[in-house]
Amino acid sequence: MPVPRPEHVEWMRLALAEATAALETGDVPVGAVVVRGGEVIATGRNERELHDDPTAHAELLAIREAARVTGDRHLTDCTLVVTLEPCVMCAGAIVAARVPTVVFGAWDEKAGAAGSLYDVLRDRRLNHRAEVYAGIEEDAASRLLRDFFEDPRRRPRVD
Repeated sequence: MPVPRPEHVEWMRLALAEATAALETGDVPVGAVVVRGGEVIATGRNERELHDDPTAHAELLAIREAARVTGDRHLTDCTLVVTLEPCVMCAGAIVAARVPTVVFGAWDEKAGAAGSLYDVLRDRRLNHRAEVYAGIEEDAASRLLRDFFEDPRRRPRVD
């Protein structure tokens, strides 16, 4: 793994604020920001429960907003910062958007696609690969998720 830069911590703290805001709607606390030229141009937080939408992951919402802001579906000069290792769906969107750098906090041993279970973001068979910085503010990101899942009032519904 490459050595993280100081700004990764600053951006991760913004993503953690987004994750915390997801708690207001009963969503799993995952947050994301997209940075371009040192400026945050898009944010997202899980909204699956809020919209009853299985695709409303923080990363996808942030990527959609960044594409709208830039007017380009290819985010080749952006960094995605997310509190939890992206899943396969989100990793696919990252590859499709050509995001060159991904920074994440907590590892996801059950569904991660950036090095734990799968490594979609660096798969040489695909047409794009991202540089991945893992474990940034990992304790804070993991604690937020652990507290959410340990609190029976906050558990997402299972249909």
